Amino acid sequence: MHYSLGIDAGGTYTDAVLVRDSDGGIIDSNKALTTYPDPLAGIKKVIDGLNPEYVENVKLVSVSTTLSTNTILEGTGFPVALILIGDHPLEKEFPTEHVLLARGGHNHNGEEVFSLDLEAIEKFALSVKDKVSAFAISSYFSTRNPEHELKASDCVLRLTGLPAVCGHELSQELGAYERAVTAFLNAQLIPITRQFVKSIIADMTERGINARLLMLKCDGSVIGIRDALKKPIETIFSGPAASLVGASYLSGLQTCAVVDVGGTSTDISSIRIGVPDLSDEGAIVGGWKTRVRAIRMETTATGGDSHIWTVDRELYLGPRRVIPLAVAAVQYPDFLNNLRRTPMPPREDLDENIQPTKFFVRSGYAAGELSKVEAEVLNVIGDEPVSIHEIKSLIRKDLHPQTLDSLIKRRLVQAIGFTPTDALHVLGEYTAWSEEASRIGAERLARLMRMTPHEFCTAVKKRVARNMALHLLSYILQGVPYTAIEKILDGNYPAKFRLGIPVVLLGGPVRAHRKELEELIDAEILVPDHAEVGNAVGALAGKGIKRVEILIRPASLMSPDKDFLVFAPGSRLRYDAYTEALNAATEIGKKLVEDYMKDCGLSGSQIEISVEKKTVSPDGWNHPPMETNLLVMGVGMRGLHIEG
Repeated sequence: MHYSLGIDAGGTYTDAVLVRDSDGGIIDSNKALTTYPDPLAGIKKVIDGLNPEYVENVKLVSVSTTLSTNTILEGTGFPVALILIGDHPLEKEFPTEHVLLARGGHNHNGEEVFSLDLEAIEKFALSVKDKVSAFAISSYFSTRNPEHELKASDCVLRLTGLPAVCGHELSQELGAYERAVTAFLNAQLIPITRQFVKSIIADMTERGINARLLMLKCDGSVIGIRDALKKPIETIFSGPAASLVGASYLSGLQTCAVVDVGGTSTDISSIRIGVPDLSDEGAIVGGWKTRVRAIRMETTATGGDSHIWTVDRELYLGPRRVIPLAVAAVQYPDFLNNLRRTPMPPREDLDENIQPTKFFVRSGYAAGELSKVEAEVLNVIGDEPVSIHEIKSLIRKDLHPQTLDSLIKRRLVQAIGFTPTDALHVLGEYTAWSEEASRIGAERLARLMRMTPHEFCTAVKKRVARNMALHLLSYILQGVPYTAIEKILDGNYPAKFRLGIPVVLLGGPVRAHRKELEELIDAEILVPDHAEVGNAVGALAGKGIKRVEILIRPASLMSPDKDFLVFAPGSRLRYDAYTEALNAATEIGKKLVEDYMKDCGLSGSQIEISVEKKTVSPDGWNHPPMETNLLVMGVGMRGLHIEG
């Protein structure tokens, strides 16, 4: 009996699911806290919690993760040098100080405009090779002829031994600037993704598992490990893509909206007739616009681990993530006593960091350059949680909240506080951790709000549901201002929206929010079986999808009946006759699709290939098309049919 293993390494939890290959039945699942700064320990722990008899017979492992996204958002990627060839827009901002503009490039027909200045590239590569970990190369009109990018890449590899990413490998769309940024971000992620994949392979090897390894892409399709290592940029947002694909499979719905409530954030997306809704624009990551196709998504920084705090009897939710009190009491043996004996701070001192339920603990990240005050504070925060009161006593002076803010932003310190997860523990709707720690926290904050602990936790739960409803409606009602939706929901005569699309909820304790959401939105709201590990299911259920776009044009409009150029990914070819060019382009597209599917472990009847042809010709044009756009699309399925 063979099995498949799906793993999702999220911001808070790492989930795993085991599926029986013969009938697609889910036979085991597990959750573990994601570990920082290295997620490998969390992955080991989540697999350790699965039945070892099944694990040793795993033949396929598919992974989704927020690793790529977080690396870019946090600005923790490796240093990269950028080589721009040809007529690039220099007024634009680039994400690195190591930039070379080299002579070269091609025109729209793929003909060389200027010869490549290899001497300048050689000099630049040698000057920065000890300052960077990779190179990104983007040549003008490289989608029509990649020759200069390939020559520059060979040169860099020969002189430095470092990897080089070419823009044409990542996108066939025009847009030199976005393609350059995409190549840069991809180069940043190569060392990180390589280490991540190596870690998973090492764990699989240690367990004696001989399995094919796949990763989920941000459009909901899977990618073979070779492509994942070459193009890690395509795995950004793979976590939200996994939730979307997983929700569709678990609910049996081909068309639905999905609300995935994680520990760190809530992601909203949708799928139509089995195909994820993709953004018309390239994915924007950390403010940088890319040429990467990704799902259309609305994200709110509200999750089960969002910080709940109060000032002047106002309740605040997030946006920062903290370790819930309930979890901290299990992780740190003396924390419960510390929580009980910590004095209440004066009401006038309260802010986000000064709360009767807020504590701080050292993270695993290495400290860089710190100010004198930051170093003093960090020095008294150790491996056991401490309160503001304790920090002040240890440094023997007053503490400015901005100092803690700086240490938290730099990930040197992790905060602990009251969260929606704690509220559910008090209400008895989710009790995986310490109920007593949550109850003590609720009593302290409820006193400040002049409520009972039950009233306070109910208010928190309603606030979470309202946030979910607002962001779901904002996603569905594209173009309607967020403030307008708020006014309708919160007005004197609140309206209830009716949605004609089913809504699937995913996440650990997500069932607890279903009733409150139904009070705000009139829709079919479903919580499928295995909703708590839906992302791990999605990592397995992702289809193999490969899109190959090929352009055919006459070499010259002066002789439109002969001499045709074919612009395919990574190549520029020439044919005498149009039919010859069309046939060759179709075969090239099919071959690229089949090779991709082979890396995903798919072949033969598991793959469906379609060819779509669009032509452009002016009125009265009695020649072969002036332009032919060929889209060769392959969809591969592994025959996964999820059962309860």
